[in-house]
Amino acid sequence: MVKVEIVEEKDVAASPYATDDESRTSSSVSLSSVSSELSADETFFDRVAALVDIVPPSTRHSISSRISKTASIIKRGGKFAGNIVWIVTTSALLVALPLALSLEDEAKIVAQEKEMMEQQQGAQQMLAPSSYPTPGSNPNQPKALVPPGF
Repeated sequence: MVKVEIVEEKDVAASPYATDDESRTSSSVSLSSVSSELSADETFFDRVAALVDIVPPSTRHSISSRISKTASIIKRGGKFAGNIVWIVTTSALLVALPLALSLEDEAKIVAQEKEMMEQQQGAQQMLAPSSYPTPGSNPNQPKALVPPGF
């Protein structure tokens, strides 16, 4: 069972919650007017530090352990993601880049070979005897296919 005891303050004027008429039942003074009388230089850290007295130790311990577990999980996840990025980057530099360069060189070589073949075929066509009949040629010789207009 909880026992409630009224404690009389010795210095009532120094309390920020004291009223002018010192009535315990008066509701004319709101907390918003009291908060304006509080010190304005109180920081966020001071307010959080004041919560130590309000929050029980078991709750503080559970909050602290959850925050540290969350931070640990985030740290491990970041480390894992960094390792994955490192593996992908180095693999791309060591494997994919030389492969891409060799494929590009091979494509250039194939294009050169194709161009050389076309040049050789063009030279052979120029050196080959004409497919048009000359006045002294054999008429029994089969005629080559001539495109229209020639």
